[in-house]
Amino acid sequence: MKIIRYQDALGEIHFASVQTDGSKLRIDGNPLGKWTQTQEQAQVAKLLAPIEPRDILCIGLNYRKHAAEGGQAIPEFPVLFMKNSGTLTNPGDPIVLPRKLASQSVDYECELAVVIGKPCYNVSKSEALDYVLGYTCANDVSARDWQMKYGGSQWCRGKTFSTFCPLGPVLVTPDEIPNPNALSIKTILNGQIMQDWNTNDMIFDVPTLIEFLSGSTRLAPGTVILTGTPHGVGGARKPPIYLKDGDTVTIEIEKIGALTNPVVDESIG
Repeated sequence: MKIIRYQDALGEIHFASVQTDGSKLRIDGNPLGKWTQTQEQAQVAKLLAPIEPRDILCIGLNYRKHAAEGGQAIPEFPVLFMKNSGTLTNPGDPIVLPRKLASQSVDYECELAVVIGKPCYNVSKSEALDYVLGYTCANDVSARDWQMKYGGSQWCRGKTFSTFCPLGPVLVTPDEIPNPNALSIKTILNGQIMQDWNTNDMIFDVPTLIEFLSGSTRLAPGTVILTGTPHGVGGARKPPIYLKDGDTVTIEIEKIGALTNPVVDESIG
């Protein structure tokens, strides 16, 4: 099943399932809790990110070729950082380039996002996928200067500017993606393919990440896990290619779809 979250003409927020013919039927309730499928056509005024994350847990250096392009050693354990909820961005809404804490090196990162659907604690790798509500596209937007130079040796400052976590356009349930580590994944910038690889290059696959992140740690329903990006990021190119005002960036993942966002400068007047 493909699920969307949307706003209707009255500003009320609902969920709906996308049918094979493209029509959308409203869901009564929340996919994170109790819900039923109605036969009412969804009146979508605005498409929203398919989930409001409880927490956003992010994994760095999780593709072999991405680690290589940055001259980084293969990590022994998953590299964890976090984004705050203020980074969430809807499909079609702008990625805003920071100008108050100015950055001239804002980068794109296509990522598979995993949404946890039920309380998850000390889960084994063999049972990990049973805790997944679904999958969606993510863009782990990153200000490389604040990530690497000005962030006090931590990545969070460069990763948590407003709008730096677009999600969408749909949440795809696990029955349609039995193996999340066999999906093509791309970034397209202004019509040019920048990243084009496969989730089978992950150093730590999705079940391993869930086992690791839930170890002695409680993951609540609605937790979103960003699973890392493949090679081809702008900062590793010669010369580097960073996002600028007027750009359009699209993340495409097989079986999920395309997440597109324009890019604008922050207005601080």
